[in-house]
Amino acid sequence: MSADITQILKIDTISYARIRSALLEKREIALLDVREEAPFAEEHPLFAANLPLSRIELDAYARMPRLDTLIAVYDNGEGLAQRAACMLGELGYTGVSLLEGGLAGWREAGGEIFRDVNAPSKAFGELVESRRHTPSFSAQEVQQLLDDKADVVVLDARRFDEYRTMSIPTSISVPGAELVLRVRELAPDPKTRVIVNCAGRTRSIIGTQSLVNAGIPNPVAALRNGTIGWTLAGQTLQHQQQRRFPETSPDNRAQAAVSARRTADLAGVQRASVEQLQQYLEQKDRTTYRFDVRTPEEYLHAHLPGFASAPGGQLVQETDHVAPVRGARIVLADDDGVRANMTASWLAQMGWEVHVLDGAAPESWSGSGQSAVRLPLRVETIDSAAMLTAGALKEWLAGDGASGITVVDFAASAQFVQRRIPGAWFALRSELKVALQNLPQSSRYVLTSADGLLAQLVLKEFQALTSAQAYVLEGGTDAWVAAGLQTEGADSSAAAHFASPRSDRYRRPYEGTDNPVAAMQAYLDWEYGLVEQLGRDGTHGFFVI
Repeated sequence: MSADITQILKIDTISYARIRSALLEKREIALLDVREEAPFAEEHPLFAANLPLSRIELDAYARMPRLDTLIAVYDNGEGLAQRAACMLGELGYTGVSLLEGGLAGWREAGGEIFRDVNAPSKAFGELVESRRHTPSFSAQEVQQLLDDKADVVVLDARRFDEYRTMSIPTSISVPGAELVLRVRELAPDPKTRVIVNCAGRTRSIIGTQSLVNAGIPNPVAALRNGTIGWTLAGQTLQHQQQRRFPETSPDNRAQAAVSARRTADLAGVQRASVEQLQQYLEQKDRTTYRFDVRTPEEYLHAHLPGFASAPGGQLVQETDHVAPVRGARIVLADDDGVRANMTASWLAQMGWEVHVLDGAAPESWSGSGQSAVRLPLRVETIDSAAMLTAGALKEWLAGDGASGITVVDFAASAQFVQRRIPGAWFALRSELKVALQNLPQSSRYVLTSADGLLAQLVLKEFQALTSAQAYVLEGGTDAWVAAGLQTEGADSSAAAHFASPRSDRYRRPYEGTDNPVAAMQAYLDWEYGLVEQLGRDGTHGFFVI
């Protein structure tokens, strides 16, 4: 980072009172916690978004597209906030300030502190259940229905990868935004009972209430406390299942579109034509997010240029991550008139100005593949002499000087554990000085990350801290794998080496199959208290139709 102390001293500060005022008045503001995800999950303000210092250059432009957005940056005394503010300034952001006193200052000023991730969405889900009394069945009651071979279908509203990890017996993967579109195909008999589950509570509550709001004739209930509740009841989960929703008939699609539009209208969702969307994008004083809420597979096949993939169920669950600028405008698109309307109905209730795009011509869906990521120039201008090919690294590691070479991997720790170059060490960019002290003393260091981009960003910082030679693996670990070279992983007998703690990833109590019972119960207890916390915070702006 090129910013010196004189630049740091010029960064403005912003008070808790000013941030609270912006939230209450629905003016655009991004409150950024620049720590790694694990400490962020321990304590943060309700509408804080986690943007770790390690990834600012890679993620900032997509998450905060307007460069003069009011941005408040904080940490908890680790010294990351000033560095992050300077980095954002180097990227061209002009409205960056430091939260007065950091997280401690927020608390001392009377600000409410939340925990876990996606707190706004989870708190909103609890509010929905408390206001609408969303019907639910206990794990034991659902198990009895299955044992009795009752006329019941269980629909899992999580992402498909989560479903494959662990699932309720007989359940079918139907991610949240798909429920209203697909349910008539899966339960054509109105007498068939529909049970919606997720891992914990939020997505099952929102999914169940979506079906209720859409007016499907079937009896509907959430699985109370999801797979956590199932596990705490001592019941068996399935693993690696492949059951997915079928295609929807034209008649069922048409019925779903009518009910979805009615629900969106009731929630106050606005409409946007193609021409109006263009006008929104030309506004210099507003942020407009554009999201395609269909499945990732549909998005890869064809999408509207400029729209990012954000499957609707996850968008409602992770709005703070995908759209960290609170008070921004959101425009949603689909090709069926169901998923965008249902997703928008929830975002509107969560206090967002949300529009559904109408009238996009079929030929407009001309994009394909992943959307391009806008990167800072210094990624593109790295000295070619510092780049090392996978083949060259292989020769180095096989040569006489291999003992003087250390590979340092800046990928996400979960990726590192699953797949790494043999002998590589994990390190966090945000803790680079400490990590370097924990690495083996070497004459040459080769930096890598999943695709190599993060490693390129770290290079100059790394070089400034050591007199040893430092290089970047061109194309990162992906290129090493593409070259057919050997890797280590979770199934390897070789131990993984960590120069930094795995604080980049908060271990969610509702994921995986080996969480302690106490952690799962504590998570549920926290969710039960969220409505009370919302009342104390007072900035949420939520309503429930």
